[in-house]
Amino acid sequence: MRITFNIYRVEASDGDGKGTCVPFNGAKVDLWEANSQGLYSGVKEDGTQGLVYLRGYQTTDENGTAKFETIYPGWYENRAIHIHLKIRDFEGPEKTFEWTSQVYLNNSINEQVHSQPPYSNHGPVPMTNEQDFIYSGPSTDGLVKNNTGNHLMLDISKSIEGYSGTFNIGLNATMKP
Repeated sequence: MRITFNIYRVEASDGDGKGTCVPFNGAKVDLWEANSQGLYSGVKEDGTQGLVYLRGYQTTDENGTAKFETIYPGWYENRAIHIHLKIRDFEGPEKTFEWTSQVYLNNSINEQVHSQPPYSNHGPVPMTNEQDFIYSGPSTDGLVKNNTGNHLMLDISKSIEGYSGTFNIGLNATMKP
């Protein structure tokens, strides 16, 4: 799976109702997800402490773009299939901005992928996006009252090479962590 994130700084207007939206150059974009059997690396309870897989970061280029090559994520109990991401900005060693979220994938594609090995060894996908409490709930900032996940869907397509998708993110990066 290839994922492209386009990150933009959205800055408030000067009172005229018009803000600016510019590429977020130099932001650190972290990505992490569960493997085909629903396990995260580095988790003592899962027996993966000390292991590092399906975790990484990229720094956005001058266009605000960060690209990742990974696998399709696995499912784990009580959650819909998702990929975590965190976007941070630094001034020297000091963190000046941090935003954490996740993206969801289409239910029907989740079922197709998880019907094939090695995913099928873990069993069928037990939860749809709409059943997930984070997907169906409000955003943490309160701007979206419910079904936040509708705004967090990674639009993916399939080709001979696998799946690929692009997700655009606009952030008010003037907020402190």
